[in-house]
Amino acid sequence: MDLMNKIIVGDSSVELKKFPSNSIDLIITSPPYFQQREYGFGGIGNEKSEMEYLNNLYQVFAECVRLTKKTGSIVINLGDKYLDSSLSLIPYKFAIGVIEKFKLKLINNLTWIKLNPTPRQDKRKLVQSTEPFFIFIKSNDYYFNQDAYLDYLELLKISSKKNSGNGNGIGKKYYELLDKSDLSKEEKAHARKELDKVITEVKTGELESFRMKIRNIHSQPFGGQEGGRKMHIEKHGFTIIRIYGKSLKKDVIESPVESIRGNPHPAVYPEYVIQQIIKLLTKENDIVLDPFCGSGTTCVAAKMLKRKYLGIEINPEYVNYAQERLNQTEDEQIEMVFI
Repeated sequence: MDLMNKIIVGDSSVELKKFPSNSIDLIITSPPYFQQREYGFGGIGNEKSEMEYLNNLYQVFAECVRLTKKTGSIVINLGDKYLDSSLSLIPYKFAIGVIEKFKLKLINNLTWIKLNPTPRQDKRKLVQSTEPFFIFIKSNDYYFNQDAYLDYLELLKISSKKNSGNGNGIGKKYYELLDKSDLSKEEKAHARKELDKVITEVKTGELESFRMKIRNIHSQPFGGQEGGRKMHIEKHGFTIIRIYGKSLKKDVIESPVESIRGNPHPAVYPEYVIQQIIKLLTKENDIVLDPFCGSGTTCVAAKMLKRKYLGIEINPEYVNYAQERLNQTEDEQIEMVFI
């Protein structure tokens, strides 16, 4: 594809038709919201009716589906709108329409929690502080790297363990509970031996953590099959639950709304959120496309993460600004391309 690592000036409903099918690994974008802001150059977002707005989005989305690889994903961020003092639920109407019209699967509704939402003066409504990022896939063969998503959580966990000392306090409460329990002398000895063992496993990194349940102290665990936890606690007076694995990767990302000095675009989604989604759904050198490129956040994030990028934006002023951001990200120059 000879337009790699470039931003095209044009209407995405037209320009997308020029790309070959099944050629993009990830499409991630935030189309103009319905009657929310003046983006310039008319187009999507300035429709007179909600239905017209959604139908225009579906036309663009149809091309996105065509372009996306079988292993790829499409991520759409939309904001809601109050109509006649009632939330219209436009993002969710759009998502339902996509599932019905294009037979895609929605694997996650990733929620962006804004740490600094725009204050509202309406005393009879709460401040809106979340927006959805819908993750659609074409097949069950989609690429998904959960370890790369929010990977800093593992670094924090390692750091926390290093700073927690020698771990002499691990399991202390269970030793105390065993002393107070009505277990027999033999049962207590067996329990302490197993407790010593599991604590060593945590200290050496074999386990993430553990839980211990003691008969007549803790509630009964679920399950009653032979060899299960309930049977074990009845037979031995205790059971130990070993916890393996890494931090839970949740469908929530907290990030402030970004405000960049000199940025002509009125609505910028956070580079941090986009980076996390790109790491989750692509590999290095994969192709990331944003058909509503705006100020270039998607392209900047892709470039920083060593992905190939493509952008489409109808407003040349925004493209000029996106070019400046990309030039500052690396020395590589991008071109403003008219096709």
